[in-house]
Amino acid sequence: MENAGNSDRPNHHWRRLLPLLSLFLLLGLTNSSSLPQEDPSSTITRFQEYLQINTAQPNPDYKKSTDFIVSQAKSISLESQTHEFVEGKPVVLLKWPGSDPSLPSILLNSHTDVVPSEHSKWNHHPFSAHIDGQGNIYARGSQDMKCVGLQYLEAIRKLKSSGFEPKRSVYLSFVPDEEIGGHTGAEKLAESDVFKNMNVGVVLDEGLASPTENYRLFFGERSPWWLVIKATGAPGHGAKLYDNSALENLFKSIESIRRFRASQFDLIKAGLKAEGEVISVNMAFLKAGTPSPTGFVMNLQPSEAAAGFDIRVPPSADPQSLEKRIAEEWAPASRNMTFEFKQKVSVYDDSGRPLLTAPDSSNPWWALLEEAIRKAGGKIGKPEIFPASTDARYFRLLGLPAIGFSPMVNTPILLHDHNEFLNQAEYLKGIDIYESIIKAYASYIPQGRANVSKDEL
Repeated sequence: MENAGNSDRPNHHWRRLLPLLSLFLLLGLTNSSSLPQEDPSSTITRFQEYLQINTAQPNPDYKKSTDFIVSQAKSISLESQTHEFVEGKPVVLLKWPGSDPSLPSILLNSHTDVVPSEHSKWNHHPFSAHIDGQGNIYARGSQDMKCVGLQYLEAIRKLKSSGFEPKRSVYLSFVPDEEIGGHTGAEKLAESDVFKNMNVGVVLDEGLASPTENYRLFFGERSPWWLVIKATGAPGHGAKLYDNSALENLFKSIESIRRFRASQFDLIKAGLKAEGEVISVNMAFLKAGTPSPTGFVMNLQPSEAAAGFDIRVPPSADPQSLEKRIAEEWAPASRNMTFEFKQKVSVYDDSGRPLLTAPDSSNPWWALLEEAIRKAGGKIGKPEIFPASTDARYFRLLGLPAIGFSPMVNTPILLHDHNEFLNQAEYLKGIDIYESIIKAYASYIPQGRANVSKDEL
């Protein structure tokens, strides 16, 4: 009996230890980075909810978008603040505090407003966020740029679930009115004491979809010059031929501008320059004529005429030469012409340097970005100048590195177009890309940190 009792004792101890072992295994699984991932359908549903908020200019529902963003921030325990530098124009700031607040922070910027839509030209209502049989999500803002704003949040949700803790603080800014210039949103934020106290070291902002398999990275952008040219002259009978009428003088200018536009476009067609490397000029409006109850007076030549042009100037251009061309060739005073700029953004930063972010290994943020994208399985194309304008320019004006990037490949470029869409698989893949980027950026500690400047951090 004694021998039997001794042989049974180990089994007795194992039975007592089993509950403890089970607890340790459970704790180990809970702290593991291989936690079960959230159902992708929930992620897509949140994206649809954001897209369904009508933030189209000129009357965006900023209250609803702000409430949605703040609620999402609370769900993943991010700090949130809302600032109105201009009344009725909320800037939502979210913060994920880093363990070392002395390190410059990361800013992930996106805008909440979208451009208007011609509903009748869409296959699905632009604020329905309809998903078709191929998984394409149709909505205004699906590419420009509600996708990016929510991908930031979803990437942080995944990082938090994995137990990752950032060394650098990560800020997310959701700004208004980018589609009408950003002057009441990102520009006010960049100029504020709030921004100075954020100690930002690098900014990520929007890019463009890529029809190929290569992600597109933008290190600068063309500055908008919105030009209005006016011509005056004596009114005349509709049958009379005479020199220097208002419309004749304006047509001479339009023809000169058309020839310049063609010369720039030819460089793109020949493959000599990319779209973002030339000066683009497009007529936005033509205004002339004497109104009548039925339209216009047909037998009267008007004494005034005006035309508006959307000009985009790359950082590599010579702005002084362009201004001279405008004054002497496009709107010469000798032809009774004047001109004014409705908007004219400098191609230089506050230090007089071209508004460019170094797109090579000399810029640690660029190198980290490329490495993070490749680590997540992405391919990268040649660095580009953004052909239009984004809020990134307001941060580059301060001398900060700012990179444009929207993780969309194998996707037609449909921003501001009818039937804008983003495939749900591409959206989910973009979240993984941002997860890799944010992790790399928030963990970055430069070698010899004590001996480097803030710009290098």
